Amino acid sequence: MDAHLQDGKNIDDDGREKRTGTLVTASAHIITAVIGSGVLSLAWAIAQLGWVAGPAALMAFSFITYFTSTLLADAYRSPDPVSGKRNYTYMDVVRANLGGNKVQLCGIAQYVNLVGITIGYTITASISMVAVKKSNCFHSEGHAASCKSSSYPYMIIFAGIQIILSQIPNFDKLSWLSILAAVMSFAYSSIGLGLSIAKVVAGGGGVRTSLTGVQVGVDVSGQDKVWRTFQAIGDIAFAYAYSTVLVEIQVHPFPLST
Repeated sequence: MDAHLQDGKNIDDDGREKRTGTLVTASAHIITAVIGSGVLSLAWAIAQLGWVAGPAALMAFSFITYFTSTLLADAYRSPDPVSGKRNYTYMDVVRANLGGNKVQLCGIAQYVNLVGITIGYTITASISMVAVKKSNCFHSEGHAASCKSSSYPYMIIFAGIQIILSQIPNFDKLSWLSILAAVMSFAYSSIGLGLSIAKVVAGGGGVRTSLTGVQVGVDVSGQDKVWRTFQAIGDIAFAYAYSTVLVEIQVHPFPLST
């Protein structure tokens, strides 16, 4: 054991290694959690839902995320939110504040949510890799070329990488990874914003928007409208995944540099 840990100088109030995070480091983790790849599909989702249901769905999910995050932040320590015992996982929070059968129900809901988010990231990553491959194909062979590609191999590759990375001990202490993730979050969000502005300035390319989104019988069929509506709501829900990692951010407010 480290000498500083032995003499208690580097021990926090819970007997663990003293936390060295700051408002800046916590903000970096919040940025990487909030501005995920899900934000790139929000423009498409709003186009499907329209200017009424689209912003309403955004506000609804943002309120749910805010409310959930507030509850989790208040329940991080219990029974007192300031001086109470720390809860290190979502299940610890639920067990300390609810107990009983509610723990099982909340646990199932949390795990289903985490599985859904993981699936969403896997699909998003594979679609992105296919898009890059198609773009390279069009540049080399022309836009008339048939550049079809399956996303399934890329799903397997991405899932395999996730499994390998998850085995790294103290993965949460890779401070450079948080810096890279924060930079990438701002980068692809800025790229998406820039491309959208360029599209609007150029005239939109004939793309229509309306209060109800894409129009049945004009843009899509009725069946496609229903499918796209549910897909759009799923994309918006996928973009609001912050509350699932809030407890981990509070437990490990990591430093950006060591």
